[in-house]
Amino acid sequence: MTKKAVVLVSGGLDSATTLAIARDSGYDCYAMSFNYGQRHQIELISAKKISTSFGVIDHKVVSLGLGDIGGSALTDDSIEVPQSTSDEVAAGIPVTYVPARNTVFLSLALGWAEVLDADAIFIGVNAVDYSGYPDCRPEYIDAFQTMANLATKRGVEGQLIKIETPLIDLSKAEIIKIGLKLGVDYSQTLSCYAPDKEGKACGLCDSCHLRQQGFEAAKVGDPTLYTSV
Repeated sequence: MTKKAVVLVSGGLDSATTLAIARDSGYDCYAMSFNYGQRHQIELISAKKISTSFGVIDHKVVSLGLGDIGGSALTDDSIEVPQSTSDEVAAGIPVTYVPARNTVFLSLALGWAEVLDADAIFIGVNAVDYSGYPDCRPEYIDAFQTMANLATKRGVEGQLIKIETPLIDLSKAEIIKIGLKLGVDYSQTLSCYAPDKEGKACGLCDSCHLRQQGFEAAKVGDPTLYTSV
């Protein structure tokens, strides 16, 4: 029987690589993206391109109102996305952290996984080259896995839905190298927190800096179109 997986696809570099890994691991993939009130909604165009290129069985775009509670530069227009000409990523938890985002995303993915009778949920969280988000840490994933085992029919019946995090211990350069081997077209991805209306990346936010550093470390050309570099 073919394995099924729900894969969270944001449109960024990490989620595209995660989808490629899930497919390469033999899963029938069901992509899930979120229009959660993010200022960079243009990333959903990238999510569609990536999902189509990897032949997912279905791609759901779920609308949420995380902008209604605000608290993040990604969902609240009154908070500016930090930008810097330095490639040094700010320490601590940045203002681009979206309160409870991964918890909400994983909960909805868990629900769809139950409906599909899927065996796994893939999410591209990373605890190495990341921006200090608490919901990208292994401790968080372990805690959510425990909750998923307790909260679902499959879990109670002993058929666990595994939370897969294939990128969690990898550097950005390692992620890029794996993705290229698996056929990821990184020109289709968008990592920027503040792209322009045409989808060009700002080149100045933390996410852009991490992406640039990753391609440089991987010794691979960055196909991203930037407005400022």
